[in-house]
Amino acid sequence: MQSQGQKILHMGALGSLLALIVLCIAWEMVLAPIRPNGSWLVLKVIPLLIPLHGIWKRNLYTMQWSSMLILLFFAEGIVRGMSDTGLSAILGWIEVGLVLVFFSCVVLYLRPYKKAAKALTKQALQKAAK
Repeated sequence: MQSQGQKILHMGALGSLLALIVLCIAWEMVLAPIRPNGSWLVLKVIPLLIPLHGIWKRNLYTMQWSSMLILLFFAEGIVRGMSDTGLSAILGWIEVGLVLVFFSCVVLYLRPYKKAAKALTKQALQKAAK
């Protein structure tokens, strides 16, 4: 049974991932594409689709590796926020914000599970040492 806090963190992670997917598609197809009428850069959304099911199902392993994958989008947001101009720069900073929300929610969601695993490992090592 999950606490209310865990449910909120899960919904924050899922919501920010979905918002990031929508943002990336809209950015590259409509809002500020590199080329008129959209660009192939919209394919950058594919890596975000891969962990979507696992995040939805609260898969701990998926949450762990997706917290590293999302950092690529953090880097892109920083670069485009600082180097682009106009709407594209604003969208870059929005991307950074969504990535930070996702990353924070996932790390905080995983924290009690990591503590429990660490405690079990410590217990097992103490039993093995006896």
